Amino acid sequence: MMTKQVKADLMLVLVTAFWGISYLLMDLALTEIGPFSLNAFRFLGAFFLAAIAFFPRVRGVNKATLKYSAMVGFALIFVYIGATFGVLYTSLSNAGFLCALTVVFTPVLDFLVFKKKPSKKLFIVLVMAFAGIALLTLTESLRPALGDILCLMCAVSYATDLLITERAVAHEEVDAFQLGVFQLGFTGTGMLILSLIFEGPDVPKSAGAWGAVIVLSIFCTGAAFIVQAIAQQYTSASHVGVIFTLEPVFNSIVAFFIAHEVLTPQAYLGGVLLVASLLVMEIDFGKLHSTKA
Repeated sequence: MMTKQVKADLMLVLVTAFWGISYLLMDLALTEIGPFSLNAFRFLGAFFLAAIAFFPRVRGVNKATLKYSAMVGFALIFVYIGATFGVLYTSLSNAGFLCALTVVFTPVLDFLVFKKKPSKKLFIVLVMAFAGIALLTLTESLRPALGDILCLMCAVSYATDLLITERAVAHEEVDAFQLGVFQLGFTGTGMLILSLIFEGPDVPKSAGAWGAVIVLSIFCTGAAFIVQAIAQQYTSASHVGVIFTLEPVFNSIVAFFIAHEVLTPQAYLGGVLLVASLLVMEIDFGKLHSTKA
């Protein structure tokens, strides 16, 4: 019989799989719809579905929760601008690996902004991550593609999002579940405004594009954020961090078998280094050693 933690971990693996698939779905949807319009559909759709499904839990939201939801939503705008535009200008595999570097940037920003001392292994992790990024993104002219830079912006912005969220839920008056739902609404509203200014907005034309938008909205955004909030009540943060390192792995599998995307040996080596850096960052080797002893 599975424990609650095992069930929670499996739920998070499913969430990670959906996020890994999302890069291909974004690539498909972007053939017919602009990046801002895609994110407006994605986040507003997820918000309204979540608000309807969980109306008893989200009604009566207080000002503190709304304030932090707006702050997190603002950070998410930059996260998904980086991810969506990044997919347009780099490979799916590169996008998956680089956007997953949030787990490395989070302790760096925590140190720079909040003076929280990082772990001793952070220097090793940063060297591994830097080498991986160089192998994955640099061309013969030693210049990364525009999409690679945008995906790095996504990772840094999501690290900012996590730090804001961490401090928001530490306040007793902030409801974490409501924060998870209302951040979707604020992000979607911001994306809608940007789409009206820069795109029109666009509307998908084919059944395939509509299907990609719907799956992104329901499964990769709404359900994923809600499942993550529920699952994290029953599992540890270290488990979550390690599980989320699977995102670029799922993305690469999808890119290889469905999009028929093949990278150079140098790029694959860079991807391996990035995944290794994520694992080194998240695994508590001291605890593992004491457990074995």
